[in-house]
Amino acid sequence: MELIRGQHNLRSRHRGCVATIGNFDGVHLGHQAILAQLATQAARLRLPQLVITFEPQPQEFFAGPKAPPARLMRLREKLLALDDLGVERVLCLEFDHRLAALPAERFIEDLLVQRLGVRYLVIGDDFRFGHRRAGDFAMLVEAGQRHGFEVADNHSYILDGERVSSTRVRQALAQGDLELAARLLGRPYDLCGRVAHGDRRGRTLGFPTANIHPHRRVTPVYGVYAVLMSCPGLRSWPGIANVGRRPTVEGERERLEVHLLDFQGDLYGQHVKVDFLHYLRPEQRFESLAALQAQIQRDEQTARAWFATRGIGPPLPPAPLPLGESGAIPSPLTPFPSREGRA
Repeated sequence: MELIRGQHNLRSRHRGCVATIGNFDGVHLGHQAILAQLATQAARLRLPQLVITFEPQPQEFFAGPKAPPARLMRLREKLLALDDLGVERVLCLEFDHRLAALPAERFIEDLLVQRLGVRYLVIGDDFRFGHRRAGDFAMLVEAGQRHGFEVADNHSYILDGERVSSTRVRQALAQGDLELAARLLGRPYDLCGRVAHGDRRGRTLGFPTANIHPHRRVTPVYGVYAVLMSCPGLRSWPGIANVGRRPTVEGERERLEVHLLDFQGDLYGQHVKVDFLHYLRPEQRFESLAALQAQIQRDEQTARAWFATRGIGPPLPPAPLPLGESGAIPSPLTPFPSREGRA
């Protein structure tokens, strides 16, 4: 997959494509339906698929640093998910004051027509764009008739009588309904990151943890969970995770800490994926480290019981990695690594 950062990196070879536009936060079932439609039209017209997305996401830009919405995916995670679904190109536009003030008509004329030569455009049924959100489906249809490209409205993906959306996924996660979130996403919700050195307090409590920085202003999950963690050489190992600021030890920065059940090994430097399967309890402050330790013991027993009812247990010990092999997810550079080239 090729990542194109900004319009200034578009070249003549990028003209002629089928495209869709959106945030694609979470790449949920609704997004997957849009991408499936895009792939069908790309095959019909024998043109590459292009996803146009934004960084930061528009709602983050307008909310400002004081009240950003919870983000389901970092850009890197989104790119990997799009690549896994067969998207050939992603155009990532910086959402700033200039883009926010761009009239919808110019967005169509300059980008879709002149720079990209879009032949077929698929959009969600709630898509709005341009200054003051003046652009909509009707405007795109009219422009398509003038410039010779088709516009298709991908209708809402309905699950249990309700529309699947990133907002609905965030709400399910905030309510601790991991099962609903997984159904909306088509997979368990996950966070990814590199295991870093922490303060080793978990080890002194008898519960060593892998410490991971979520790299989000606001995470959509908060509290204690039953999880599965994986990375190159480690396949879906069960554990308990805490996402939060660790108020008992006066923590200041949000952190994801994962204690793997019955695991012995060194994961420092590994880029891991943590699947959130079941909500156990909210994060809370304890009067002492002894009280915290007792609660973690209870959390572990609860998690073990939950895993047991689903037949989930620790796998065989992981094969040791060669010295210096980090298993990192590659940085989103141009060209983006192919699915075949990733661990």
